[in-house]
Amino acid sequence: MYFLTKELYFPPVEEASFEGILAVGGDLSTERLLLAYRSGVFPWFSDDEPILWWSPSERMVVNPHNYKVSKSIRNILNRDLFKITMNKDFEAVIYNCQKIERKGQVDTWITDDIIESYTKLHQLGKAISFEVWQNDELVGGLYGVDLGHVFCGESMFSKVSNASKVAFVMLVEYLKENNYVLLDCQLHNDYLEQLGAFEISRNAFMRILNAKKTN
Repeated sequence: MYFLTKELYFPPVEEASFEGILAVGGDLSTERLLLAYRSGVFPWFSDDEPILWWSPSERMVVNPHNYKVSKSIRNILNRDLFKITMNKDFEAVIYNCQKIERKGQVDTWITDDIIESYTKLHQLGKAISFEVWQNDELVGGLYGVDLGHVFCGESMFSKVSNASKVAFVMLVEYLKENNYVLLDCQLHNDYLEQLGAFEISRNAFMRILNAKKTN
């Protein structure tokens, strides 16, 4: 495990521990965050921990061009139950991702410092959000880091049934339309698997990440 200083540097991802931790420390500057994502690394830590940087051996992903929208979600979209926007209220999305209660989760990794740092990324055009509205109320959404050919999903929230699923599907369709090659969902969880995400090896992920975007 590497201990970072003020130098903008990450060790090779192959140096990560068995659990996937690559480095500790550093900061959450926009420069370091962008270097991290471009290097196949992301931050994940609790409020009472130092900054932990991860590159797991297995990566949860979606190929936008092969993604099949479930019949149930397609029916929901066809019923126009929700209005979906992009980048209309990034700060509200990340704030709700921080505050939403999640089953089996005591605290959140989305600290106030994380909110500040990713909001700066958004202001630079490097982080985007999708919002889901119902009766003019924000009821769901997601945000992530935009690398141009790979989108790194960070978190999502839902206040009503199916809102986050709708946000996820609209993101995937946006990525497909704009010729992104991959949606990075980072770590496995059952909800992502239900949405159609699957795991690939770190080596396979890095090959895709390091390939140039094709038009």
